[in-house]
Amino acid sequence: MRSILITGCNRGLGLGLVKNLAKSSNPPEVIFATCRDAKKAAELTDLANETKNIHIIEEDLNNTSQYPSIVKQVQDKVGDSGLTVLFNNAGTSTKFARLPLVKEKQLIESFRINTIVPILLAKAFLPLLKKASIANSNNEGMSIFRAAIINMSSILGSIEDNDTGGFYPYRCSKAAVNAATKSMSLDLKKDNILVVSLHPGWVKTAMGGPNAPTDVDTCIKNILTTLKSLSEKHTGAFLQYDGKTIPW
Repeated sequence: MRSILITGCNRGLGLGLVKNLAKSSNPPEVIFATCRDAKKAAELTDLANETKNIHIIEEDLNNTSQYPSIVKQVQDKVGDSGLTVLFNNAGTSTKFARLPLVKEKQLIESFRINTIVPILLAKAFLPLLKKASIANSNNEGMSIFRAAIINMSSILGSIEDNDTGGFYPYRCSKAAVNAATKSMSLDLKKDNILVVSLHPGWVKTAMGGPNAPTDVDTCIKNILTTLKSLSEKHTGAFLQYDGKTIPW
């Protein structure tokens, strides 16, 4: 892929994506990595200083009024090539899982970060994604090498698979982003822009905790292998890190 923008790159899966893409045998020409405060993202900053194709975008994505500025920063780098991949990775969870403990603030925060931000970023970057689809039209059909939106979801967003209850803010916001993924896939099919929801698995991150069975590096390698295999038959799908379809 020519270019990719990844949100939430100060740590965890976002940082892992940047690191793996940067050191791959055929890295993207430009990797845009967002974080709220570069001073608190030392590893990302060091990596960007060592790797010329990594560009840090320091913005709070909750501040949607800044999206035109973010788009301009990307536009200035990619030009008529557009943005090949928008990877909506940034997310939040809450430890208050059961109904008696749910707070309004937690629900609002989860929906803002996990659902509203991915939708409005996709809207903001749509012109650049359409440019990429045209510029990369030699890649027939749909793929991450033409133009794509990847929305990081979770199996906890699956309604059919929910057999334990709880996790209201996280479950509901991830189910909502899955619904957005499906709508985007239909709206953008004519533009040959691939759109999928992705479950990364249970990973050793600040969100996943130390007892998770998978480390970040292994997870990201699996995700990148799956992303490279995607085609038009996958658009609108809810997939696991290994490509397995997850029920809605």
